[in-house]
Amino acid sequence: MRICLVTPEPGHPLLAAATALLEAAGHRVDSLDPGAVDEAPDDLADVYLLKSRTPGALELARELERRGAPVLNSAAATALCQDRTAMAEVALQAGLPFAGTRTYGSLAAWAAGEPLGASPLVVKSRHSRRHDLVARVDDRARLRELADAWPQEPVVVQEFAPNSGWDHKLWAIGDRVFAALRRSELAPQGRGPTRPLALAELPPGWADVVRRTGEVFALDVYGVDLIDTGDGIPLIVDVNAFPGIRGQAGAPQALAALALARAGAGR
Repeated sequence: MRICLVTPEPGHPLLAAATALLEAAGHRVDSLDPGAVDEAPDDLADVYLLKSRTPGALELARELERRGAPVLNSAAATALCQDRTAMAEVALQAGLPFAGTRTYGSLAAWAAGEPLGASPLVVKSRHSRRHDLVARVDDRARLRELADAWPQEPVVVQEFAPNSGWDHKLWAIGDRVFAALRRSELAPQGRGPTRPLALAELPPGWADVVRRTGEVFALDVYGVDLIDTGDGIPLIVDVNAFPGIRGQAGAPQALAALALARAGAGR
C-alpha cells in the first residue's frame, strides 16, 4: 500500500512512529507539504492522512477527494472542527454534552455590547488554529484588555463551568480511545504538563461520549476535550481533527492499522 501524509512535518512523533511501522511491513509512506504544492499530484496514493489543517491543506484534500482518493479525516469533517460556532451547533443538535455557545463578529463588538452578568465566561477564537485566543473573563476590565489586544477577532463565548482545573484530553483513532490529564490553560496556575490516565480511571460512559462525538462529526482520528463538572458529569469544550496524540502507547499502531484499512477499502 502507498500512504501519503498531508503535512509539512512528517517527523511529528505520531506520524514518524506510524511511518516506521508501515515501512517495516513493506508499505510506502510519502509526505505532501500543502504549502509547497499548487495542486494534487497525478499519481494518487491509496490513502491520505490529513494532519495539516490550514486552508491550503483543506483545499488540497478537497481536490484529492474529488479525484476519488480516500482522505482521513475528510476535508469537510476537518473544516467543521475549525469553526467553533458550527461545532457547537452540530454537537448540541446531536444531543452531545457540549458547552452552550454564543458567537460575536468581533471581540470589540462583544465588549461594547451586552453586560457580562454574574458568571465568569470563557472567550475563544471562533476559528480554531495555533496560538488562537482562549481566555477566562471575570470582569469588564479583563474584557477590555482582551478587546484591546484582539479587537477584530471573531469569537465564541461560553459560560465558565466550575471544575477541577484539569482537562481530560481524550483521543480516538478508529475505535481505540486514549486518555490523559492536562491542567487547563484557564486554571490560575496556567497550562501544566500532561499526565497519563488509564481508560479504567475515566468516569463511566466517557469513552462512549468520545466515540459518539466521532460518529456525529464523521471523524476517524480526533480529540475531545472534556471537563468533569461534578459527579462524573462530562462537558465537551472542544473537538479537534487529527491532534498530535503524543506519548500514548499503542497510538502509532492504531494509526498504521487504520490507514491500511482505509487504503484497502478504497481499492
